[in-house]
Amino acid sequence: MKNILTADIGGTNSRFAHFTIGIDGKVSLVESIWLNTAEAGSFPELIDNLKKSFFSFKAKGSDIVVMAVAGPVENKVKSKPPLIAWGIDLSNAEKDFGFKRCILINDFIAQAFASRSPIGEAAEKILPGSPVKDAATAVIGAGTGLGKAVIMENRRGGYIAFPSEGGHTNFPFVSEREFEYQRFLLKERDEHYITGNTVVSGQGLSYLHHFLSGRKLEPSEVVREFPQYPETLEWASRFYARVCRNYVLETLAMGGLYVAGGVAAKSPEILTHSAFEQEFRSSDTLSALLAKIPVSLIRDENSGLWGGAMLARQILKEMVK
Repeated sequence: MKNILTADIGGTNSRFAHFTIGIDGKVSLVESIWLNTAEAGSFPELIDNLKKSFFSFKAKGSDIVVMAVAGPVENKVKSKPPLIAWGIDLSNAEKDFGFKRCILINDFIAQAFASRSPIGEAAEKILPGSPVKDAATAVIGAGTGLGKAVIMENRRGGYIAFPSEGGHTNFPFVSEREFEYQRFLLKERDEHYITGNTVVSGQGLSYLHHFLSGRKLEPSEVVREFPQYPETLEWASRFYARVCRNYVLETLAMGGLYVAGGVAAKSPEILTHSAFEQEFRSSDTLSALLAKIPVSLIRDENSGLWGGAMLARQILKEMVK
């Protein structure tokens, strides 16, 4: 049996889990914990907080550590996440933290591998389609920010995933009313352009509801008001579908689309609203292609941890060959 420590370090929560791999190759979750990212003033302090928590598994007992972070990764050991106040450096991981074998990955590499895990297999079907075997599959998800990745078979019996920082690119507003909202956001945020991170994140729900209703609320409060303010839900659904459609077209993800992340997990009505399908399938040139793309929702918010475990299993397997 092999032991795996995985982490999914985001702008709001830092999740950790202990997985095992049985002799049959089955990956099993033993325990997990969520910590508040902002309560740590540095990555070493985050690890100290983990040690002080009720999480019983010790890093020194792991065969491999896979840590996912919401940001670009350098040489599989360093990252300066744009939405976290501190960076991560695993260059001397064994000396500093007791990780004898470790790898640092972008958080949506983990989400991509999660689509190939048991929770990916159990994902909720949102839109039907006809996935193409061996084609790329897209994974997208909004939480504190907007993450994206694609995954495909590596022809060695495993998978390879490619990250993206597309959440930091301009969001495409397309109508005069939407341009009015864009001007509202530019004034509210004092930025020179508005990104997908802003529009479809949890914070984006708050901005949208403020613009449409005049009410300033936290994202969870906005979700509770969807029945009373259906326009907020419709806009949120349309915007989310737009970033999904555009990423599928940009990557030609004929293998389908998986949606992860806290926004959709906590408010799946954003994806099941009729505006989502209408916007996602809409294209003046490629509507026939989009009609074949299945969309699934991963509602388990430990998905990044599962993805890290699936990647760990693949790495350990390849080391034996």
